[in-house]
Amino acid sequence: MSILAKTPTGPTEKLRKKKIIKQTELLAQEIGEWQHKLYAECKKSILVVLQGVDASGKDGTVKNVFRNCNPSGIDVYAFKKPSEEEFAHDFLWRVHKVTPRKGNIMVFNRSHYEDILIQRVHHWITEEHVVKRMKAINAFEELLAFDNQTTILKFYLHISKEEQEKNLQERIDDPAKRWKHNDNDWEERKHWDKYMECYEYVIQQSEISWHIIPADKAYYRNYLIAQTVLKTLKEMNPVVPE
Repeated sequence: MSILAKTPTGPTEKLRKKKIIKQTELLAQEIGEWQHKLYAECKKSILVVLQGVDASGKDGTVKNVFRNCNPSGIDVYAFKKPSEEEFAHDFLWRVHKVTPRKGNIMVFNRSHYEDILIQRVHHWITEEHVVKRMKAINAFEELLAFDNQTTILKFYLHISKEEQEKNLQERIDDPAKRWKHNDNDWEERKHWDKYMECYEYVIQQSEISWHIIPADKAYYRNYLIAQTVLKTLKEMNPVVPE
């Protein structure tokens, strides 16, 4: 059985939603305090990679987990279809120029992995390209970790097909969310099984491990990611200079 198939997409225990939301708010406050130390010390950085199918909660994660961070020391970059200039370069060219500087946290909403996910699903690249790009990604991440003291946190937002359909439909039914609606999201959903196969490959072939986050319940997703980010910051133990 694959890793994703045996990993639940929701909480495996009974939890009090209000309590978890409150705990997440406290975690976010602590993240903000440690991010200040990271920024002041200016010796290390963090790259947070958020991957998942459409409507799995990438935007919501950013909003809730990093809500108390100082904007001076955190950036969010959303990867969309490459521009003509980006297509004219190697696939990592557009990625390298937005990696975090020392002292900063960079959050990737989608990432360099799109180039072996959507491109593979639609057969825009060959399987040989997939293998070589995966090797290049591993080497690229090792470079960031070694050469720039960048800690890389990779989160796969593991949502069920049923919950994704519900979230996509809400973007049609709820006027406040309608701006997020995109017909193409429904088209991509038709390739669900192939996407799961490609995500499985990415997770198994990555040298820096992924955190597979149950994403059916937003409050639980945010809580787990906030816990991991805070734990990582504490382990890095940045110190404000005297």
